[in-house]
Amino acid sequence: MYSAEISRSNPSCFLFMIDQSGSMSDPFGASTKAESVADAINRLLQNLIIKCAKSEGIRDYYHVGVIGYGASVGPAFGGVLAGKELVPISEIADHPSRLEKRLKKIPDGAGGVVDQLVKFPVWLDPVASGGTPICQAMDTAHTILSQWVSEYAHCFPPVVIHITDGESTDGDPTPAMEQIRALATDDGNILLFNLHISSNPNAVNLSFPETSDELPDRYSRMLYESSSILTPFMIWVANQEHQLNLSDRARGFVLNADLTLVVQALDIGTRPANLR
Repeated sequence: MYSAEISRSNPSCFLFMIDQSGSMSDPFGASTKAESVADAINRLLQNLIIKCAKSEGIRDYYHVGVIGYGASVGPAFGGVLAGKELVPISEIADHPSRLEKRLKKIPDGAGGVVDQLVKFPVWLDPVASGGTPICQAMDTAHTILSQWVSEYAHCFPPVVIHITDGESTDGDPTPAMEQIRALATDDGNILLFNLHISSNPNAVNLSFPETSDELPDRYSRMLYESSSILTPFMIWVANQEHQLNLSDRARGFVLNADLTLVVQALDIGTRPANLR
């Protein structure tokens, strides 16, 4: 299980589910939650493109989608990709909605750092409006992923990464998340990660727990229980590259995530084995 080779003829799939409700305009570090999450997703898309870059160009190892939910539910890419549910990674590489100029700190060769202007491709813009229709968003994801696993039945199963800061406003999403995790290819069930940016004052930073004992409320426990157990290779990446010391019961759940934890979770969640 979870050992299928990932290649151009046997691709895998990443689907990002992004909370774009009104509360995502709340502060999060030096920016808002929506801005921080959009930046993290844009960096991750760039990193995925780099992983697929070969001398002849970008190899389509992955199909990638971003579904936003808030005032509406649907694909969240901007520019030429607007309205598309799943896109081959080469098409994403060719069509950022724009290139921004950002300052990046680099070593100055004398023990210090200096600012350098770099190009920052943007596919996803920050949005914060409306309620939190998680059930509707999960139903949309189920429809998209059902078609994908039917077409690519022998491939490494899709990875779904859901980022949210609030409680669902259209009912209990537990059954919808169970239905997504029940979808499978011959290589295993779909893997669902939940990254919860909690506003609960009792919430502590917690990454990939193996129990719900330290979770502060019913909603956090629901997201934890709805998250997949990490694969052995993902646990290896977490322990070897992020020094997290996870057990084999660790789940794909992160609570009260600061940006570092978000990036760690995205890296671990997008590192299936056997990329060829």
